[in-house]
Amino acid sequence: MKLLWCAALAATLSAQTYSGAKATDDVITQAIAQNRLPGAVLIVGHDGQIVYRKAYGDRAQVPRTEPMTLDTVFDLASLTKVIATTSSLMKLFEQGKFHLNDKITQYIPEFQNGKSDITIRNLFTHFSGLKPDVPLTMPWTGYDTGIRLACTDAPAGPPGLRYVYSDINFILLGELVHRLSGQMLNDYARENIFEPLGMKTTKFLPPESWIPRIAPTERLASTGVPLRGVVHDPTARNMGGVAGHAGLFSTADDLARFAQMMLNGGELDGVRLFNPLTVQKFTEPQSPPDQPILRGLGWDIDSPLSGNRGELFPIGSFGHTGFTGTSIWIDPSTKTYVILLANSVHPTARPALTPVRSKVATIAAASVGIAVRGVTLTGYNETFTAAGVHRDLGRDAKTLTGLDVLQANHFAPLQGKRVGLITNQTGLDSHGRRNIDLMRQAGVKLTALFSPEHGFEGREDHPGVQDAVDYKTDLKVFSLYGATLRPTPEMLRGLDALVFDIQDVGARFYTYETTMAYAMEAAAKAGIEYYVLDRPDPITGTHVEGPLLDAENKSFVGYWAGLPARHGMTMGELAQLYNGENKIGAKLNVIRMQDWQRGDWFDSTNLPWTNPSPNMRSLKAATLYPGLCLLEFAKNYSVGRGTDSPFEQIGADFIGGRELAGYLNARQIPGVRVYPTSFTPTESNFKGVRIEGVRFEITNRDLFDSTRLGLEVAAALQKLYPGKIDFAGGAKLIGSNDAIRRLAAGEDPRAIQESFTAGLESFVQLRAKYLLYP
Repeated sequence: MKLLWCAALAATLSAQTYSGAKATDDVITQAIAQNRLPGAVLIVGHDGQIVYRKAYGDRAQVPRTEPMTLDTVFDLASLTKVIATTSSLMKLFEQGKFHLNDKITQYIPEFQNGKSDITIRNLFTHFSGLKPDVPLTMPWTGYDTGIRLACTDAPAGPPGLRYVYSDINFILLGELVHRLSGQMLNDYARENIFEPLGMKTTKFLPPESWIPRIAPTERLASTGVPLRGVVHDPTARNMGGVAGHAGLFSTADDLARFAQMMLNGGELDGVRLFNPLTVQKFTEPQSPPDQPILRGLGWDIDSPLSGNRGELFPIGSFGHTGFTGTSIWIDPSTKTYVILLANSVHPTARPALTPVRSKVATIAAASVGIAVRGVTLTGYNETFTAAGVHRDLGRDAKTLTGLDVLQANHFAPLQGKRVGLITNQTGLDSHGRRNIDLMRQAGVKLTALFSPEHGFEGREDHPGVQDAVDYKTDLKVFSLYGATLRPTPEMLRGLDALVFDIQDVGARFYTYETTMAYAMEAAAKAGIEYYVLDRPDPITGTHVEGPLLDAENKSFVGYWAGLPARHGMTMGELAQLYNGENKIGAKLNVIRMQDWQRGDWFDSTNLPWTNPSPNMRSLKAATLYPGLCLLEFAKNYSVGRGTDSPFEQIGADFIGGRELAGYLNARQIPGVRVYPTSFTPTESNFKGVRIEGVRFEITNRDLFDSTRLGLEVAAALQKLYPGKIDFAGGAKLIGSNDAIRRLAAGEDPRAIQESFTAGLESFVQLRAKYLLYP
């Protein structure tokens, strides 16, 4: 009695702080009244606390009625896939027991007689091509028989081509745990997952003593008696109750501990179960990059089965459902989880609980403070970058910029010289110290400062930026984006050297590149030395993409004819190319970085991210920028300026968000997924106007071609909303008049992309002699 009173008190207290209590109660009690389910247990957790915990309706209806209690044990059905099988394989993955791209035949050689290309990743993501289940038309029993059937049943198609949710995938993964550990899944999961986490009521083959509080499931036709303590899934039941796809029993309280551990990055109450990188790896998109369905390793992210995400939890959250009526959804961005356990198959099967799950999740999301879907979500970008972008962290580099290298050498090349410095807020060393201060501390005679577009502090977003003063040193800052775009002879008078130190983003039309080139020309005319302190290309030095700049389209947003939209070069390498190909004749000195390789993304460098410009706020935005900027000159079109996610979304007053998202997803653009949205810019195009559009989530950045996306967006707008975009007006950004002609004619973007091939090959051969890094 005391235990029940404490539980009731806890539910009452949580209801007082959970604003969604009444709405949640109404949804679940109405579903019970409509006979959608006999009862349920709900737990909502947020920010490390359980904020709502309640039991509803009945646990059993036949042979007699029993009220639902908070400690009810449920047949989790397919939640077994993530709670037991996936988590067990996470442990074995950390031990180096397998690689995701290993073929399953390496570990289960009898699978398809050893002749299969299906990988472990294919099994986890349900892109194996295997059928939904093993044959059940003929009676069979035994674990080994189930494994044999899983190994010999002919696939329905090739791997990687089509999403088919299949229990066979996890039957094989459960056996993989057995082969790798030498223990059956139930024993391995108990010893390595459930017991360390304190999940005391989570078990395959629950003991008889648990039966009074186990929620019964369906009545067997042969006996008329509900299953209770025996797994509902017929395949798992035939296999003896232990299988990788079903068979686990647990309570909502135990699952809450598991969910909190995942939100904590693999740790709970001082017990570390997984490395945070493992949690990230298994919960980020792992589907083939050309597929619109997003699945993690075991976990669901965005698929036809993810209705329990609701309408507000963002992409980047993850979860799973079970056929018996169970579900779990976890959102790292809001530190929230929703666990709804029901036995909707008791005493007979009912339709899926998808509408109920969706409503409960939506209420939970709204109650913990998420904004309405389609508006930028607090923490959304950071979480998806960490947990939603399909990426290989690769090297853990300790990159030193040119500034770091020069500082370590006490700025020896600059000593005794009167120096001018072109820089902005990005001119920091790897410890966040300003280049200006480091130079002065080393005794460099710094006499003049220059700033590019957006000004010395990187906050201005308009033409005509005025000269300024660095109030820390009282040095005047000459604007190179105001009355002049080039250093004048008067500005350079008395200088012996001009130094350029600014972080770029790797796109042709980012104006810092032109400022660097114009200043190099001015330095050459003045006969003074020119130094470029090199910094990483944040979107790698390996990707070369998109339309090349025609000579007639050269401008301040396109300095050198022949440069692709995404060039894969650092500023130091570009300086060498410009100096050589344009025959500038500058006394150029590039101070090279240390420990940077061409394949490094910025987040592999261990350098701090500083927004290079007001609307370039993340590596994700920089990755999308070479494609999404192609149409920015259109005045009736927004690239998200004036929102919290510039260059991560686009919109216009003529766009239908759902229509455009559906069209683009159907194009199966590799490495990206598109979602409808709406937003109200606070500045720039459509200021103060609510418009519809789409936002983009990168699912595999290494396969993602940003300019292919830009072409696809342009072609989609021309097809769906013909004549709305003036492609010719964007010639200086698109760069190629032939590409503009093809877009206006409605050509397939893939054909347009192929038309760049010869030009890109020529550029790659040309740039080779100017590259500085392997």
